Amino acid sequence: MNDNEYSALLDRAFSKLPSLAAEHSDFVIPSVDSIVQGAKTVIRNISAIADKARRNVSDISRYLSKELGVPVGIEEQRLVLNGRFSTEDLNARIKRYFEVYVICRECHKPDTHLEGAGRGMFYLVCEACGARYAVKNY
Repeated sequence: MNDNEYSALLDRAFSKLPSLAAEHSDFVIPSVDSIVQGAKTVIRNISAIADKARRNVSDISRYLSKELGVPVGIEEQRLVLNGRFSTEDLNARIKRYFEVYVICRECHKPDTHLEGAGRGMFYLVCEACGARYAVKNY
């Protein structure tokens, strides 16, 4: 059998195989619903974001406070940031939070939880694949 026949047989065999669809996830990072009121920015859907991340609202608010360098408060299921911030900037910060503290780096699924490791560190533990990563405390 020469190389041309072999290549033709390989092409025929690969064409008969079912196509492997890329793994697709229904998980979407929620976008921020915010409004600016004077010198403050209010995130109205912080509870929905926290539910999607399976984290406490206080954890996300502490992260945003440190990232943006402003004090925050929780009033009636809304997060109030002292300062004027664009929705795009807040979306970028929330996306970064999900990438670092929610989504597994190995299997890219959001089925994770945080375990304390002491000295300002956490372990991000994936419940889907069992991966375990050290992440810095926010």
